[in-house]
Amino acid sequence: MKRRIAWLFAVLLSLFAIPAFAQDRAWTEGAVTNVTAVKIVDGQFENYMDWLGKNWKLVMEEAKKEGYVLEYHVYGATPHNPQEADLYLVVTYPNMAMLDGMDKKMEPIQMKVTKMNPRQADEASGKRVVMRNILGEELLREINLK
Repeated sequence: MKRRIAWLFAVLLSLFAIPAFAQDRAWTEGAVTNVTAVKIVDGQFENYMDWLGKNWKLVMEEAKKEGYVLEYHVYGATPHNPQEADLYLVVTYPNMAMLDGMDKKMEPIQMKVTKMNPRQADEASGKRVVMRNILGEELLREINLK
């Protein structure tokens, strides 16, 4: 009987110890950043910058107003070889949960800014291949040290 009580006590004590252990972490999860690597087609830099300024930037500004996006940036890069990106589109979101249902959140903004429904926007994206190629995306989470 004493063993059962001791065992039960140990189990209950461990249940309370787990949350306390988690609170001792030296870090917290921060914002989430999506980095899109873009390779611009030769001779299309100005055209792509025009498109970004007239469309992408306006969509990002509206997303900021709605609280979906914290910040966004465009970075030029000097690639090491012809297959690497020469431009990066960087968008920071408040947290990972904000990405849930992001397409549905962005559709009204897309419609408002570009006057295109999702199908039209997808088709227009495919046509921009004459200006650029998307090489890939990476999702980064900020780690805040305490």
